[in-house]
This record gives sequence, C-alpha cells and structure tokens, in this order.
Amino acid sequence: MRLLPPAPGGPRRNQPGHLRPCGPALLLLLLLLLGGCLGASRAAAGSRRPNVVLLLTDDQDEVLGGMIPLKKTKALIGEMGMTFSSAYVPSALCCPSRASILTGKYPHNHHVVNNTLEGNCSSKSWQKIQEPNTFPAILRSMCGYQTFFAGKYLNEYGAPDAGGLEHVPLGWSYWYALEKNSKYYNYTLSINGKARKHGENYSVDYLTDVLANISLGFLDYKSNSEPFFMMISTPAPHSPWTAAPQYQKTFQNVFAPRNKNFNIHGTNKHWLIRQAKTPMTNSSIQFLDNAFRKRWQTLLSVDDLVEKLVKRLEFNGELNNTYIFYTSDNGYHTGQFSLPIDKRQLYEFDIKVPLLVRGPGIKPNQTSKMLVANIDLGPTILDIAGYNLNKTQMDGMSLLPILKGARNLTWRSDVLVEYQGEGRDVTDPTCPSLSPGVSQCFPDCVCEDAYNNTYACVRTMSARWNLQYCEFDDQEVFVEVYNLTADPDQITNIAKSIDPELLGKMNYRLMMLQSCSGPTCRTPGVFDPGYRFDPRLMFSNQGSVRTRRFSKHPL
Repeated sequence: MRLLPPAPGGPRRNQPGHLRPCGPALLLLLLLLLGGCLGASRAAAGSRRPNVVLLLTDDQDEVLGGMIPLKKTKALIGEMGMTFSSAYVPSALCCPSRASILTGKYPHNHHVVNNTLEGNCSSKSWQKIQEPNTFPAILRSMCGYQTFFAGKYLNEYGAPDAGGLEHVPLGWSYWYALEKNSKYYNYTLSINGKARKHGENYSVDYLTDVLANISLGFLDYKSNSEPFFMMISTPAPHSPWTAAPQYQKTFQNVFAPRNKNFNIHGTNKHWLIRQAKTPMTNSSIQFLDNAFRKRWQTLLSVDDLVEKLVKRLEFNGELNNTYIFYTSDNGYHTGQFSLPIDKRQLYEFDIKVPLLVRGPGIKPNQTSKMLVANIDLGPTILDIAGYNLNKTQMDGMSLLPILKGARNLTWRSDVLVEYQGEGRDVTDPTCPSLSPGVSQCFPDCVCEDAYNNTYACVRTMSARWNLQYCEFDDQEVFVEVYNLTADPDQITNIAKSIDPELLGKMNYRLMMLQSCSGPTCRTPGVFDPGYRFDPRLMFSNQGSVRTRRFSKHPL
C-alpha cells in the first residue's frame, strides 16, 4: 500500500523540516541545534537511532485473562523481551488514559477528565495547550523522527466543535485517525486531514485489518534516512465487539472468569458499587459471557496485526533496531461485584493493563514486577531517542534502565489513580429509585457511573506492602483500603481496621500526589527510606483533618 503525502505541515523534500542524509559531523551539529536528542559520541559515530512502535488496544484487561487469546503477540513481543506484571493506568477510562500516554502526565496535569469535549477530550483547549508538548511532537520537532499514527486517537477527535477531521495534531508526519470512538465497520478516517468513509465489506473495511495494511505500507514506503515512530491504536476489544468473519465461531466454550469477586455484593464499598443487584439475572450473565467471548474474538485480528508487523520489520532488516511496546488504555470488568460490563472503577481489573516490550538490549523471557504506569511510556520513548528528559514537564519515569537490566535501581513505590465521574445531578426517569447523577445504566437499573463516582487512589507496592488507598469526593467522603497481598480480589475494605497512623500517612501521600507536577510526582512514597511525614500538615487551622479538594472543572 503506497502512502499518501505527509500530513499538512509535515516534512517535505527540500524543506528545512525534512532531514536529509548527512555525514556524522553535520548530523551531530543538527542534533545539537535540535536540542541534543543523542549523545555526542553516538551521533559522531554515525550509529542508527532506534525505531519505536507503540501498539495500543482499547479496553483490554490484564487481570481477567485479556492476553490469553494473543499467543503470537506473547511469543513475538513478551517472550522476546520483557513483560511487566504491575502496569497501571492513572485513569480507567479511554480519553484520560490516552492523554496520559501522549503527555506523560497525570490527569490533573493534562486536564482531560472524561470522554466528552466538556471534559477536555480532544477539545480546542487540549489542542492548544497539550498537543504541542506530547512526546510524538517532541520526537518529530526535536529528534527528527518520522511519526506515524493509525487508529483511534481520542474519543472526541473529529468533533465539528473541535476542528473536525481537518485537524491534524502537531507531531504527526502521517495521520490515519478514526473519527471519534471505536468501530469495526461504517466509520470515517482522517487521512492527513481529509475524510475517507469506510463501509461494511470485510476485505476492505474491517478496521483492525485496515490499520495493519496502512502500517505495512508505511514501513515499505517511508524514508530510510530518518528513524521512525509508529503508534497503532486498534478498536479491539472495545464494543461493539465485531469479530472478523473467520473468528466469529471461536471460543464457544469460553465464559467470563468466575473469580471470587464475580457476582457478589460489594459490601462496605462506595454506594455506586453497593447499588448493583446481587445475584445478577441470568440474562445479565448471558450478556456479559457473550461480551467476554466476543472481546477475545476481536483480539485475534490484533494478534494477526502484530505478527504481520514483526515479520515486515524483520523482512526489511529493521526488527533488531526497533523497540515494540504493546499495552492497553485501561482494563475491564465482566460481572465483578455484580457490575455487568465496563471500566471506570478503582479496582485492579479496571486499572491494571498488559505491558510487553521488546527491543535492542532487552534480554528475552523477562518479567518485571516494578510498579509502572502509562505515564512512563512517553519518557521512555524520548529516552530511547536520546532526548533530555529534564527538558520535559512529564510526571512519568523512563523504563529504559529497567528494560536494559540496570542493577541497584531506585524506583517508585506508588502511583496515583484518579477519576472524575460522569453524570448529571438529576434523577434518571427510567430509574427513579436511584440517586441523581447516575449514568451508563443497564435496563435493570444497574449503573456503572455517576457524577460523584469521583475518586483518587494511591496504589502502593513495596517489599512489605501491597496496598491501595482511595478517597471519594462525595457526601460520605468514603474511603476504601485494600491489602492486596491478603485480598487480591479486593473484597474486604480495611479502612476502619488499618493502623490509623498508616491511614493518615496514606491520606497525606494522596494529597501530595494529587497536587504533584513533574519531579514532585516521583518523590519517595510512604514505605520508601527517604519518605518524610509531618503530621502537622494533616490538619487545617481549625484542627480538622485536611483533605484534597477534587477539581470540578477540566480547566
């Protein structure tokens, strides 16, 4: 497949934005002028800079077996590199999480709080303030990388009130972006700012395969004089869970996992969890089992995409110089605590995601237990490109030392998770018995979200502790705390039985992280040797416990 010309404003031949092949001395000068994306010795030696591929799925869980269908992906990426067993997202919802990947920032710093324009999802404000500082923009403008995007960008991308499909975000040389949310057929792509509609003919329209073909075309027709970055963002396994024809009869004997927190009442949890009806109806269980099965079916086409991509990189002689990252924007649940299907909640099944990486200098068949988050992807990729991370305002950390096997590495022990609930402060007329502000409701009036499903958590992992501490911004100021060593399914809330001193420290740490920016997001956690706790800061002038106020507005 032959590529269309680069996106508007992209590099062109005989223009300053297009780096021509040059000798080591000129290359060194250019890199210094661009901000020093490589060390002088490496640039002078004329060594090839690494390429990077980021594969991003939509709503793929890790806890409930989301990687099981991807046998080829696990063999070609995980077994050839490193699998992270403790990878988290800072918000369990598509647009805030994707914004965190692109910016390397927590949601309170990039201000994308939900999937709406009002929540800053691909809004004019996002385009003006955040897009110029994403890691792809830095790769392109400061490091001379060709940058390629294909698939779902942000949920409101293409909205008429935010520039429509003509808007091509800064940082992308080649742009093949889906209008709004995930679909498999009958969608529109922005091809470098021009709309192209697709129908429902599998051979030419099935989106996962279309993305594969566009990506292979890029690898065949890109410039060979510059390194490249590719971001391929598939619709799978997001609803409507439309599998390719050849996979629609697979996994017929597969059902959603019946783990300990499946179809049980969420005792001593936030009211939104308590309102779920237990036991679930047979029709609800049949529905979620069918959804679980279809999700796996859609992932088989992703597995094919990964295989094609790796084979093409190998055929082109570029595989050994290319880092490949595979991850998801958030997890998912199917029946946990009697919630039928969705994400958005604070529990492991929604905030934990797959993360597999292979590339130069990464030994095969490794598993890392280090606590990582998707805010680390941008810093890692910039570090691979040789960019000075001190010049960014990113909250995350580079994973490159972990990937390269660094010893005696000082690493974080906690990450922040934050979410601002969606919903209006009115009662749903179809469910009058429920509190005002609910949303994402099923026919039996079980709702997956509400305007006060607004929470923030500290997810902590250390040598001694495996904890999650969460506070809700509601009238109850509800607190949930889980010891995941003893209770991996997060059934028992220990907020009222845990040591009060430790509870106070976690509360203070949460306040610190909710107001952090850049380096202050990487300060020692509660269980780190360098941690300092001043209990006097826990109290206001009136003597009451001080709590972090949640933002009600995206900006």
